[in-house]
Amino acid sequence: MSALTDDTLPVTPRAMRDEMIVFAVMAALLAVVPFTGIYPFFVMQALCFALLACAFNLLIGYGGLLSFGHAMFLGTAGYVSAHALKVWGLPPELGIVVGTAAAALLGLVTGYISIKRQGIYFSMITLALSQLLYFLYLQAPFTHGEDGIQGIPQGHLLGIFDLSKPIVLYYVVLVGFLAGFLLIYRTINSPFGEVLKSIRENEPRAISLGYKTDQYKLLAFILSGTLAGFAGSLKVFVAQNASLTDVHWSMSGEIVLMTLVGGLGTIFGPVVGAFVIIAMQQYLAGFGQWVTVIQGVIFVSCVLLFRRGLVGELAHLLRRSL
Repeated sequence: MSALTDDTLPVTPRAMRDEMIVFAVMAALLAVVPFTGIYPFFVMQALCFALLACAFNLLIGYGGLLSFGHAMFLGTAGYVSAHALKVWGLPPELGIVVGTAAAALLGLVTGYISIKRQGIYFSMITLALSQLLYFLYLQAPFTHGEDGIQGIPQGHLLGIFDLSKPIVLYYVVLVGFLAGFLLIYRTINSPFGEVLKSIRENEPRAISLGYKTDQYKLLAFILSGTLAGFAGSLKVFVAQNASLTDVHWSMSGEIVLMTLVGGLGTIFGPVVGAFVIIAMQQYLAGFGQWVTVIQGVIFVSCVLLFRRGLVGELAHLLRRSL
């Protein structure tokens, strides 16, 4: 069952069927959450971060590009969507489109700057660009500095769906997450995705075969940033604010943590990792600053005991048992 494995295994029709079964089960479980008594705000927040982690996993897990600045897409889309909704008075659907488009444009610019570098140099450039935007947003008048943009109106999506109702908002966020997840899944299993994997494994060989690797990596970077921005735009409706927290370098670190805990290069690993990390933050908030220490212990434990991540190790055990 390669649905839960790393992508080094060949993708067969049976494997894709198994992945669709797992996806259907995941979608069904998420669909019944409002009727289980689970706090919907927690699940909506986790879904936004799960999509963000999946977008990041597309870049590092399948493209081999480690970005330390992915929070800039989350925060930029959040600020633009929040400003468009509150100041420009745009409806929710246009607010999401504008925020996502801003993240896509940012991905194009930052990707063009950083993509020609490799390894740690690429990672450091993305981190530097992210911090540059952090200080820019700290000083920009429209972001309101450390106060952020508060009291964002939720409105009516398409003039029909009242997003101020928690159950309606939940299903809107769920549909957005599932759509983003399917887009990432389709990308991974497309010819474009296969080229990305070949670049990750052996870029000189991919170049020798005639592929313009920089263009493929730039497209992957833009797509990853756009989906991260889409997650940021959805998150605005959940939190009803846009703040500097979403642009800070520590947020980029949390994205990396979610992906590694769940399973780097696995389809469902980032989703599991996001839910684990958000659940820790939600239910261990009483420990204060110790939450960070607990996260560090879990991260170190995963690196030492679950080198493939939670989903990756489960997949490895299933392969050995079959």
